[in-house]
Amino acid sequence: INYRTLKPEMDGLFCERIFGPAKDWECHCGKYKRVRHRGIVCERCGVEVTESRVRRHRMGFIKLAAPVTHVWYLKGIPSYMAILLDMPLRDVEQVVYFNAYVVLNPGNYEGLSYKQLLTEDTWLEIEDQIYSEDSTLTGIEVGIGAEAISRLLEDIPLE
Repeated sequence: INYRTLKPEMDGLFCERIFGPAKDWECHCGKYKRVRHRGIVCERCGVEVTESRVRRHRMGFIKLAAPVTHVWYLKGIPSYMAILLDMPLRDVEQVVYFNAYVVLNPGNYEGLSYKQLLTEDTWLEIEDQIYSEDSTLTGIEVGIGAEAISRLLEDIPLE
């Protein structure tokens, strides 16, 4: 919202292009006014000419730069995230809060299994083995935080 005019900024959080006009039957730039232009999308500002009450019903979607775990699905009772991942809630919380790594792909390492939790020290030891010159270990993937949870959720077969 503009600090001076108190009108929604274009491409801002309350954008008229996404949610609809702030004034009844008027586009943002003012090219189209009145009911006779009903349903027209302004070429200049891209706002549909309609009633302003549509702003109360339209939903917006914001693409975030990084994955985020929502607390309702993590901490709710029951924890839908833990149920979907078939992991104890405590383990899921360890990964989300960056206290433990989770194995996404064990590769050809004997001591690892899918969804196994690793402490930082354990992961650093395995990483040293992977990057040593005479290592034959390949394909090992681990993750931490919401990004790892996102990868685990993507791997669930839905059919």
